Amino acid sequence: MHFDRELDVKGLNCPLPILRTKKALSEMSQGEVLHVLATDPGSLKDFEAFARQTGNELLSSTEANQVFEYFLKRK
Repeated sequence: MHFDRELDVKGLNCPLPILRTKKALSEMSQGEVLHVLATDPGSLKDFEAFARQTGNELLSSTEANQVFEYFLKRK
């Protein structure tokens, strides 16, 4: 999937992945896509809730080898 910026938050636990994602999205333009890599197992629910609450679109969420990969589209 095409993305405009990548954010690696592997090794960080809640709430840091969401806080760093929020900061990164705030620096992006509307419609741009952020690719996030995380290892926190709780991040799946966190990113789903974050997208609902902020209006940013969670385009995709996958997990492979204990690494969670998210694509969020800036509102």
